[in-house]
Amino acid sequence: MLVSAALILTIVAAAAPVSARAPIPVPAPAVGADTVVLTEWLVPYEESRPRDPYVAPDGRVWFVGQRTDYVAVFDPTTGQFERFDLPEGAGPHNLIVDSDGTVWYAGNRAAHIGKLDPMTGEIEQIETPDPPAGDPHTLVFAPDGNIWFTVQGGNVVGRLQTTTGQMRLMPVETGSARPYGIVTAPNGRPWIALFGTHKLATVDTETMQLSEVELPREDARPRRLVLTSDGNVWYVDHAKGFLGRYSPTNGQFKEWEMPSGSSSRPYAMAVDDRDRLWMVETGVTPNRFVGFEPARGEFFAATEIQSGGGSVRHMYYDQRTQSIWFGTDTNYLGRAQLP
Repeated sequence: MLVSAALILTIVAAAAPVSARAPIPVPAPAVGADTVVLTEWLVPYEESRPRDPYVAPDGRVWFVGQRTDYVAVFDPTTGQFERFDLPEGAGPHNLIVDSDGTVWYAGNRAAHIGKLDPMTGEIEQIETPDPPAGDPHTLVFAPDGNIWFTVQGGNVVGRLQTTTGQMRLMPVETGSARPYGIVTAPNGRPWIALFGTHKLATVDTETMQLSEVELPREDARPRRLVLTSDGNVWYVDHAKGFLGRYSPTNGQFKEWEMPSGSSSRPYAMAVDDRDRLWMVETGVTPNRFVGFEPARGEFFAATEIQSGGGSVRHMYYDQRTQSIWFGTDTNYLGRAQLP
């Protein structure tokens, strides 16, 4: 059905961007003068938990307000925010933007995936089967333009055909596995972090069968993951503070302890076009934005997030500007300018 957005509001940020502190050292060998510059803008919608930004083709940055039911867009060139209110109780958790600027969001508390036309403010709600898919969590595009998504509480992984609105659900065999982060490979195969257990999952796109991959440690809890150009799957273990690599070609694992160790609580994760990995340690205050170079097997940067961060939950890498965008629980939208 179509629902008109109740409010479209343009606001100029009340304060100037907040510049981050200088990078701080990490307990790893020095590897050069690489520096990450962090900038944060206070979001003018109070205590709304801005999160999961996504850079649109026009360079503007879209994000959701999880606590106060909105989708918003930020223009880095003008400092302006524009807000689109969603139906009350939508609980938006994540969004992605397709090539024509259409915004898709996960209605986490209202059992739907929403499609927002930013030109008109109209919203089409595509209902998910409830149960079991009442809490769509994270969305990601496949190369064919369709959407794969996780359903944490419902314990399923879904695929949405964007042209027809049809959904297909793949149940996770392990109970309470909590499908969480998700990425797609160039061949269209999705990879999923099962946050409620020590496993990853993937779906064969020909048979649509979901299979699970056990991590080396039973106490691991993978939360987010990325893929590097060599096909390896990288994940962060939120529970014990490790960065891990899984090779689908030979089934081997390797892990590195995060700079802050078991207290690091690594959460948001991104990879750039040089296959460098970027993560946020959320178990320390302020949160720290950390880099890792797979070719050397070394951490090489750690920069404090000046607003504190609270938790940085998801990030988006923009190749055009060599930057990574993130939202914070402290109500800021942030940009990391990469070296």
